[in-house]
Amino acid sequence: MFAKRQSVLAAAAGAPPRARAKLNLKPVAVALKKPPVIAGLAGVFLLTTSALFLTVLGDPRAGTPSARIALQRDAAPEAAPPTGFEAFSMGAMALYQDLGDAGDPSGAAGGEAVITLPDGATVAGGASYSAPVHSASPLIKAPIAGLSQQGPNGALPVIAPDGRVPAQAYARPFRPNGKPRVALIVGGLGLNAVTTRAAIERLPAEVTLSFVPYAENLQSWIDQARAQGHEVMLEMPMEPTGYPNNDPGPYTLLANSTPDDVQAKMDWLLGRATGYFGVTNYLGDQFVASDTASGAYLSYLRQRGVAFVDDGTFQRRPGAWARASADRIIDQTQSPAAIIAALNSLEAQAKVRGSALGTGFSYPVTVEAAARWTAGLEQRGLQLAPASAMTLRPGR
Repeated sequence: MFAKRQSVLAAAAGAPPRARAKLNLKPVAVALKKPPVIAGLAGVFLLTTSALFLTVLGDPRAGTPSARIALQRDAAPEAAPPTGFEAFSMGAMALYQDLGDAGDPSGAAGGEAVITLPDGATVAGGASYSAPVHSASPLIKAPIAGLSQQGPNGALPVIAPDGRVPAQAYARPFRPNGKPRVALIVGGLGLNAVTTRAAIERLPAEVTLSFVPYAENLQSWIDQARAQGHEVMLEMPMEPTGYPNNDPGPYTLLANSTPDDVQAKMDWLLGRATGYFGVTNYLGDQFVASDTASGAYLSYLRQRGVAFVDDGTFQRRPGAWARASADRIIDQTQSPAAIIAALNSLEAQAKVRGSALGTGFSYPVTVEAAARWTAGLEQRGLQLAPASAMTLRPGR
């Protein structure tokens, strides 16, 4: 291999050099002088230069100071629950705009209604009539001498030596005028300050108010209600279907209670305050089914001169010092139209039978509907009566 290479070099040694071919660039120069070619080459040059610049230098903003921050979006704050005032006003009365037409079966004309709310604010709405806050017509301040005695947990009602009884002494006086009578009890009061104050101030004095025995400052609420003119009742928690999953509280009267058990719990319940003419039930469809327990309950009320007005659960079962049963619960459906319809049915029943008694809970919509409905009763030929006026003594 090495020898062959040397022979080739030796053969070539001393030979004259070969002539080199000359490169003719004249056609290229002519072509480059044409404008379209010049423009195209300029574009290519610009793109090539830019690519080279980015390749060599990288990100043109690489030298700029920078910082990387992990951003975390805060969760939107949860809407605060409405206050009692907001719940009562229901967004400038939007919930009650259909009460006007449904609530005035007489068709009485009326202008713009100005509704006064518990804290003194006013809301205007196109209702058929307004339901103003009523002036006070105070009842005698409780306790009345001779109608209570100290019990194990507080003052308990008693029949006075002269025969006076709490069922009469603490009731709102009533004088019938010959018109059909209709009465209304609004219960569940004392737990919500705004709705309790609204019921006391917005409803006519003839509307009976019922208070929860577990409420704080119960005596103060009862005093305020009586100062406005309302007679009051206490609610007795009783065993319902589904107990204890459906539990009305630690002093619930149970269906399997002995008479002593019933008395012990009622001593606590009745001793929570003074000034009530009677009591009413809170639930209790299971309790009433027990002859022993319910019998002991009614007997205890009779001994203490206290009336019992139930929501219809006891079906006019006799007992207590005086008795009445409601004809209708007005707010089983919590809508303005449904409540007004129930109140109108109560009114119609009163016109047919001469009297009717309804009961409801202190939902804001119930208080507002009742306030508007009662405002036109007299013009519609009825007399609003306190619930005590509907009670009868056993055997009468």
